[in-house]
Amino acid sequence: MIKASAPGKLYIAGEYAVLEPGHPALIVALDQFITVTLKEADKQGSICSSYSNGISIPWTRKNGKFFIDERENPFSYITKSVTLVEQYLQELGFNLKYFDLTIESELDNKDGRKYGLGSSGAVTIATIKAILTLYKIDYTSELLYKLAAITHLSLNSNGSFGDLAASSYGGWIAYSCFEKEWVLEELDNKKNKINDLISKDWPKLRIQPLKAPQDLRLLIGWTGSPASTTLLVDQINDEQNEMNGFYKQFLEDSYNCVMWIIDAFNEKDINKIQQGIRINRHLLKSLASKSGVDIETDALTDLCTIAEEYSGAAKSSGAGGGDCGIVLFNQQAEILPMITAWRNKGIVDLPLQVYKEKETDYKPIIWED
Repeated sequence: MIKASAPGKLYIAGEYAVLEPGHPALIVALDQFITVTLKEADKQGSICSSYSNGISIPWTRKNGKFFIDERENPFSYITKSVTLVEQYLQELGFNLKYFDLTIESELDNKDGRKYGLGSSGAVTIATIKAILTLYKIDYTSELLYKLAAITHLSLNSNGSFGDLAASSYGGWIAYSCFEKEWVLEELDNKKNKINDLISKDWPKLRIQPLKAPQDLRLLIGWTGSPASTTLLVDQINDEQNEMNGFYKQFLEDSYNCVMWIIDAFNEKDINKIQQGIRINRHLLKSLASKSGVDIETDALTDLCTIAEEYSGAAKSSGAGGGDCGIVLFNQQAEILPMITAWRNKGIVDLPLQVYKEKETDYKPIIWED
């Protein structure tokens, strides 16, 4: 039996701009996981998780390829991951095996509502880890990320794939998305193999692990209101042409802001990091005002306002519209009064910590300005 886990994530800065290749974001992996358990099987496999209400869904192969009846399939990210990784394995000369998968998630609350911690990314990475382990393949963080990114591209995801980077590399990372059209063209070229594509440098892709200042403290507040990242991103994309050049300026300002924060991490300057977070919040509020998209909800505004009263630098996380907000403190600051004030507004403090992979587990794709 094989167990493989992948952590959830939160965006710290650079949201929306990170959708454009080469525009940076700061993301952190958290110690809340999706765990995939894999057990080798004989003539048929199965997938089981809370997504299927605990019901085991069978799968088999047709013409040598993974097959599950789409009328019974609640596992698009999982099944596409299996299909893609098995194509990669066949290129490496492996004979394919059957297996049973069981998925357990810590990224939802007890009522099944998502915290917004990147469950689709984490389940993709954990599934790929488990399958590669079954075939005794020594994987790197870059291999996990690229296999997962191709998987999500195949599902027409409109995201930046930063969640995949965080779940692959762990810890604090500076990230910029690759040029999707380049990768899609490579995939459309019938002469190319998945293995060849993975070995190439992907234009604009940057994944740089960062070391946080020792006294930097991250707090996370959950508003209890779920948000759809896909829908919010679509709304911003639809409004870009109506913003009369504002979006281009937003991208430039976001780039400069996030690079400022990355420099502050390298300089171990907490005050400078906090200043960058406040600037990024202002940029996102301006984007919301211009686009009409509700990025910082009333609950997120309460979260941020309260945090600022107690010397924290706060903003919405990810696409906004609900889910979580983040606060960065100096370790010396008193936080219990803030948490109490949050609770009085119905905001839940999530007791999560930064999750760091062993340094030997990753090879950074170094940032170049």
